[in-house]
Amino acid sequence: MTGVGVAVLDDTGRVLLGLGHDGRWELPGGKVDPGEDFETAAARELAEETALSVPVTAVRVLALVVDGLQGLTRVTAAAVAEGAAGTPVVTEPDKIVRWEWFPRDEVPSALFGPSASVLDCVWPAPAPRGAAGTRHYRIDGGTPERA
Repeated sequence: MTGVGVAVLDDTGRVLLGLGHDGRWELPGGKVDPGEDFETAAARELAEETALSVPVTAVRVLALVVDGLQGLTRVTAAAVAEGAAGTPVVTEPDKIVRWEWFPRDEVPSALFGPSASVLDCVWPAPAPRGAAGTRHYRIDGGTPERA
C-alpha cells in the first residue's frame, strides 16, 4: 500500500488535524493513485478531504515511512505544505468529525499511526510518536527524476 500524509502548516506554524470517529487525530492524506506522484497526491487528498487548496509546487516530501503493521507493508510519503488557501471543511463526515489547527506543543497524543510517523518527520522529537519498528528514509530535498 502506498500513501501520503500531508502536514499542512498555517502562517503561525500550526498543523491541521482531523478527529476520526475512533477518537484518534489524523493528517489529511490517503492512497496514491496509479501514475500519480506524491506531491500531486498530497494536494489532491488535501482538497478532497478538507476543501483546502495548495499548489503541487508547495508540497515538499521530507521522507518515506515504511511500516509493517498488521502484516501489511505500508509506504507513506511524509509531506509538508504551507500556504493552503481556504477554510477547512469536513467533506467526508463518515471519516472525520472535525478539523482543528494545533500548535506544535499541543498536538494530541491520540494519533493515527501513519500520521504520527509523518509528524515525527516534520517535527522530530526525543520520543517518537509513531509505532516502534517504523523506518524513516529521509529525502535530501532534491527534485525527483522522471522516467
